[in-house]
Amino acid sequence: MDFLDVISRVTHISTAIVLVGGTVFSLFVVLPSVSVLGEESRTEFVRAITGRWKRFVHGGILLFLVSGFYNYFQAIPNHKGDGLYHGLVGTKIIMAFVIFFIASALVGRSPALEKMRLHRGFWMGVIVVLAVVIVSMSGYLKLRG
Repeated sequence: MDFLDVISRVTHISTAIVLVGGTVFSLFVVLPSVSVLGEESRTEFVRAITGRWKRFVHGGILLFLVSGFYNYFQAIPNHKGDGLYHGLVGTKIIMAFVIFFIASALVGRSPALEKMRLHRGFWMGVIVVLAVVIVSMSGYLKLRG
């Protein structure tokens, strides 16, 4: 294992901690808290927090893509012919792309995705469930060798 492998792994895990943790905090703390605000105050607060969170989401997606694909390509030689490994990693990647889409939609401004933003809590819940499944699969793959 070389220095770049360690940096890539730390980057990948740190990004997951920040983005999933931020989503859990938003879902279980921020959303219920803003529900007590008036419509105008709530709209202004959500706009302000989304503007800042968007930078984390977009930067995090970039870091996930770079570090995730680097980690995968480094692992390929150790898993030649291991169909279960590649199937689970492929499933993780597809689920990650779903998370990327939902997260981008929630911080975006596209009128076509406004209905998703109106049901922000539901979609954040989907992100959290998918993230838990991905982390569980990752743990299994790491322990199984």
